[in-house]
Amino acid sequence: MAERTPWSLSGALRGMFAKRTIDQETWDDLETALITGDFGIDVTDEIVADLRAKVARYNTTDPKDLQRMLRETLEERFSKLDSTLKLTERPAIVLVVGVNGVGKTTTIGKFAKFLANYNRSVVVGAADTFRAAAVEQVATWAERAGAHIVRPQQEGQDPASVAFQTVEYAKRNNIEIAIIDTAGRLQTKGGLMDELTKIRRVIEKQAPVSEVLLVLDATTGQNGLLQAEAFIEHAGVTGLVLTKLDGSAKAGFVLAVQERTGIPIKLIGQGEGINDLTGFTPHVFVQNLIG
Repeated sequence: MAERTPWSLSGALRGMFAKRTIDQETWDDLETALITGDFGIDVTDEIVADLRAKVARYNTTDPKDLQRMLRETLEERFSKLDSTLKLTERPAIVLVVGVNGVGKTTTIGKFAKFLANYNRSVVVGAADTFRAAAVEQVATWAERAGAHIVRPQQEGQDPASVAFQTVEYAKRNNIEIAIIDTAGRLQTKGGLMDELTKIRRVIEKQAPVSEVLLVLDATTGQNGLLQAEAFIEHAGVTGLVLTKLDGSAKAGFVLAVQERTGIPIKLIGQGEGINDLTGFTPHVFVQNLIG
């Protein structure tokens, strides 16, 4: 059995798959485990119905077969969208968006470190100029990751001009990837979306935007999705980053958010350390999930 992670369902499922046969109690336990794991009632019903049909088709009563079928079913659903980061352009420009408080700043630092571990050169642009503390925070994380940093040249500088200078810096210094922080909150939601549109327009005068990554806090569940809908609608989001997939988070939300938004999960954060961000690989995620 795979090593349990804090977000694994394997503990809840272990006893069920160790039984001698598949009976009604097995189906009840599976349904309870999936609902408790935040898969939601609709997705849980679909998964259980699919598995009941497969068990009947193959005429099996072995819980190990059910375990394998569950693993295959979840992996198929997780794999419907392409989780590959598109970072082939030089420089590859990545905009990071999301509401304040979801872990956006720390995610940028972890992402810079993740890329540095693959020997990619990185510059971080501190374009959330509406919060003075945000500039210092993202600079601290960038330095910890060994990345270059482009700060505003004066307090309250236009975020789009900081983004422009970041891309300029990347091109001038042959840096492979530029990660640009953005504001998570302004006085009005419309103002925030207008600001993101402006940043993107200014960047694209120099280079195409490779990825727009939306950071979501997995512990907030559906509320987090509601907060993020404006970004999904207006910011041209290409991938999701789920943070805080640890202790209290429930893994089913990972599938729910991908199926509801139609946007692939590309990175997952499972802790507080600078190396606690990984690419999202459906096969590995499900192995950890199911055991």
